[in-house]
Amino acid sequence: QVQLVESGGGLVQAGGSLRLSCAASGSIFSINAMGWYRQAPGKHRELVAAITSGSTTNYEDSVKGRFTISRDNAKNTVYLQMNSLKPEDTAVYYCNARITTRQTVGVMDVLRQNEYWGQGTQVTVSS
Repeated sequence: QVQLVESGGGLVQAGGSLRLSCAASGSIFSINAMGWYRQAPGKHRELVAAITSGSTTNYEDSVKGRFTISRDNAKNTVYLQMNSLKPEDTAVYYCNARITTRQTVGVMDVLRQNEYWGQGTQVTVSS
């Protein structure tokens, strides 16, 4: 019913920039918090940045001042602008969103909130 499609990953040299995008589609009633996580080989998935529906943001300490998360509510899209990239930023980056969907069941509209994940996009930073 709901899909998150990411784009924008790739290979970049240290000090370079990339911009990730994640577009949500499907039976969306509203989108609450959205965020980006990353998982490097042999490590746990970690939160990189998050943004609420009111555009309040928070960042993992190592990316503060280098990464910027933003969202376009009209396009159901969240972005992650990554500047001054470092080799330790290399990971698969995943989009995450808490989305409320609406389904008509009989004569009733049923709202459900679930957490959704994108398929992941590889970011590789060479030294």
